[in-house]
Amino acid sequence: MEKDVIISIKGTQKYDGGEPGAVELVTAGRLAQDEAGYTLSYQESELTGLEGTMTTIQVEGEQVTLMRVGEFNTQMVFREGRRHLSMYNTPYGAMAIGVNTRHLLAELDDHGGNIEIDYCIEVDHAVASRNIFCIQFKEAEGSGSLKQ
Repeated sequence: MEKDVIISIKGTQKYDGGEPGAVELVTAGRLAQDEAGYTLSYQESELTGLEGTMTTIQVEGEQVTLMRVGEFNTQMVFREGRRHLSMYNTPYGAMAIGVNTRHLLAELDDHGGNIEIDYCIEVDHAVASRNIFCIQFKEAEGSGSLKQ
């Protein structure tokens, strides 16, 4: 199953001693389902600072994997109560980061859903930022199943 969806993304970042930053975005994307779970994908925009990057979110049971390919390349694995190491590649160089998931909620079906992730990014074992990522998506109007 594959279909067009409308995706609403709200992200906040809190830095130690700094003002929190927030991004809100509504964009078109694709939802696919296979035996492993659901995959949501969308093209990043200038608003997110990741223009030229395709973001794919795979939801498989109690694990969510976020992959970015393009100008910025990364793969981040989220599993509540777990810490995963990841490489974050930018046009300015690569760095190893820790992703420590504090809370994860993923409720999806063929017509839409919600994903909430509360996590900390660690650089050199020190917390660099706390991030809350909320995604809501729904089937685009007039979009039936495009591929069975």
